[in-house]
Amino acid sequence: MDLNGKHIVLGLSGGIACYKAAELCRALIKEGATVQVVMTEAAAQFITPVTMQALSNRPVYGSQWDPREPNNMAHINLSRGADAILIAPCSADFMAKLLHGRADDLLSLMCLARPLERVPLLIAPAMNREMWAHPATQRTMAQLRADGTTLLGVGRGEQACGESGDGRMLEPQELLQDVIAFFQPKSLAGQHLLVSAGPTFEAIDPVRGITNLSSGKMGFAIARAAQEAGATVTLVAGPVALATPRGVHRINVVSALEMMEACVQQADQATVFVATAAVADWRPDTAANQKIKKDGSGQVPHLGFVENPDILATLAQSPRGASGELFCVGFAAESHDLLAHATAKRARKQVPLLVGNIGPATFGQDDNALLLVDAHGATEIPRNSKLALARLLVANIAKRIAQQSA
Repeated sequence: MDLNGKHIVLGLSGGIACYKAAELCRALIKEGATVQVVMTEAAAQFITPVTMQALSNRPVYGSQWDPREPNNMAHINLSRGADAILIAPCSADFMAKLLHGRADDLLSLMCLARPLERVPLLIAPAMNREMWAHPATQRTMAQLRADGTTLLGVGRGEQACGESGDGRMLEPQELLQDVIAFFQPKSLAGQHLLVSAGPTFEAIDPVRGITNLSSGKMGFAIARAAQEAGATVTLVAGPVALATPRGVHRINVVSALEMMEACVQQADQATVFVATAAVADWRPDTAANQKIKKDGSGQVPHLGFVENPDILATLAQSPRGASGELFCVGFAAESHDLLAHATAKRARKQVPLLVGNIGPATFGQDDNALLLVDAHGATEIPRNSKLALARLLVANIAKRIAQQSA
């Protein structure tokens, strides 16, 4: 559970998006957080305190005069024990309150009274598209960022008023990912990570091709973990049906040649390249324009093959890769003799770090076990979820980069 041990004060200001706060509350708790709900009077017009109390398993606070606090200082008591205050939804009016330091209700009073150095404030704006685009709102956001507030952004789409555009509150699962990412160490801040993920598909004819069983899950987990760690992330993805991690720029490709082209183009801006993609070693020398049909003779059509370019070796042995300006990490999916094959592949590709795994044991799975191979030997990382492994790998890469630049 990614939020285990975290105590979140979930603030609700007035807006129809309050209905999403119910699911968000449940999602935070499922990830291990404890949640204390604080609502404005306007928020209680959209969702009842009883609902939020039932979901959070805690009494809901709404008044600065709440007699349940012996010292009558709910704004002090509630904020001091929080790991973060998350306001979702945060209306345009409440953002303006935060900007000017107004404190005429419990939630705004608590935000003003919180210890700035240890209780961060995160807000999830929610409002009509015209309100969102208004210069006053944009000025408010700019100043809130300058004051240290974390703005989680908005969604785009249909709004309750019937209009469509920017300003919707992000969906609960999106906000959950953003909150989880907020608490992750920013070990790759300032880095630009390029990740290749998934299989490639090499066409034989318009309906057939050569591919493999790679699901892309490990590469997508690495992209998410790197974004959580503060990096700018570009993900070059083969044909997989996976959602793009939050905050990651995705480029879809199909064949090895397309992946090669995309990676070479993006590598100039990258400082780290992690090659998790299971790129096909060969492709048909020619692809038929029409489906190849059986003719009843029992004869199998002849297929000729050519070798695909080696994307990892190309980037690792480029001037930026060879100098270490582009830190290259390879992956080896083997069926047997993992250490021997991974060690040989690392030397052949000329990369500082190669990550080995047993392909048939991990393809399509949500967990994995890794072997990190470098010039000094090998280190095993025991089986865990792919996201947990990705975070460990990202931390390892960050450590190596820091040592390299020291």
